[in-house]
Amino acid sequence: NVDMLTFDVNVADWGDYKIRPEQVAVQRAEAVVKALFAEEAGILLQVPAAERDAVLGVLRGAGLSRHSHVVGKPNTTDEIEVFCDAKRVWHRPRVELARAWSEVSHQMARLRDHPECADAEFDRWLDTEDPGLSAQVSFDPQEDVAAPYVQRGARPKVAILREQGCNSQVEMARAFHAAGFAAWDVHMTDLLEGRLALDDFHGLAAVGGFSYGDVLGAGEGWARTIRFNERLREQFSVWFARTDTFGLGVCNGCQMMAALAPMIPGAHNWPRFSTNRSEQFEARLSMVQVPESPSILFRGMAGSRMPVVVSHGEGRADFSRQGNEAQAAIALQYVDNRGEVTDAYPANPNGSPQGIAGVTTPDGRFTILMPHPERSIRNVQMSWAPERWGERDTGGDATPWLRLFKNARVWVD
Repeated sequence: NVDMLTFDVNVADWGDYKIRPEQVAVQRAEAVVKALFAEEAGILLQVPAAERDAVLGVLRGAGLSRHSHVVGKPNTTDEIEVFCDAKRVWHRPRVELARAWSEVSHQMARLRDHPECADAEFDRWLDTEDPGLSAQVSFDPQEDVAAPYVQRGARPKVAILREQGCNSQVEMARAFHAAGFAAWDVHMTDLLEGRLALDDFHGLAAVGGFSYGDVLGAGEGWARTIRFNERLREQFSVWFARTDTFGLGVCNGCQMMAALAPMIPGAHNWPRFSTNRSEQFEARLSMVQVPESPSILFRGMAGSRMPVVVSHGEGRADFSRQGNEAQAAIALQYVDNRGEVTDAYPANPNGSPQGIAGVTTPDGRFTILMPHPERSIRNVQMSWAPERWGERDTGGDATPWLRLFKNARVWVD
């Protein structure tokens, strides 16, 4: 929520207007238009009143004084107001102007995307009481629960698994490394050609991206590489069945592991993932909550509500293709800005029922998520984060999402 601006235009600043009384209104309007109209690109800065002169001094020093003007200040009326000679000469509600500004884009979106989703996003302007992004964390995000295990010097190996077209492997490796793991870059060709095997790994993280360009469906080509290769199918089946292994699938990796659900113990209730209800690629900072679940990755995090990066085109949990919605163990859910689980777009970016953003197995060893926690572990990765998560670019830079990876390190020991 941003307070609206009040513009205060002084006619004297814009020339010597010698006008008859009947011309006052017309000339005043012309002065206002002249003052506010900008054909070229411009920048609107909002600064504390106490720092105004210092900012103008910097602009003067840069040779920009003749192009820099104090044009307004915040107000609490939720309107855009224009004053001239201390009289309000024009005003409109912020919502009305925002919708007018977005109307053309909205009509284009109705033709290009799902019209109901386009309407839902356009109508968000009407919610003048929307509290915006927030965070409610049930634990201390700066607490290092993995420290006692990391200090022993052992770094269990986790395979950062990728296929042709995948991405985010560097971010995923960074997250597991920060949690005390030895992160290994494992391409599917390494497994196919026998250069590496899963036997030596405690963990497996299937990363995001667009394996095989999603031409066979999101994650489907990647999964078929495993399912239709006898040696790989046996290797993955044995590894999944071990009791000392864990797995995480994110985005494309989530879609791939969902397609492998028949091979993963306890994953028979998982859905497959289909095209977003909006019929477009969704890249947002979305609000999610952590419900109670058996996932080893979310231990101690239940009750937390926070933003996370989402970036997918086929993220809708689809139980018509596979699984059982009533019995699926939900590990993560989309919520609106008031903290309520939602199916409504755009707070729910893909239309998943029950706001499902991730599911897990009954023993909690395998969890698949559509959002990207690995892209959200540091404040500097977030377009918004509360100050209490720690100062940016300092030692207190971790967000609550790093706990997910540290929980894995604790579980291994």
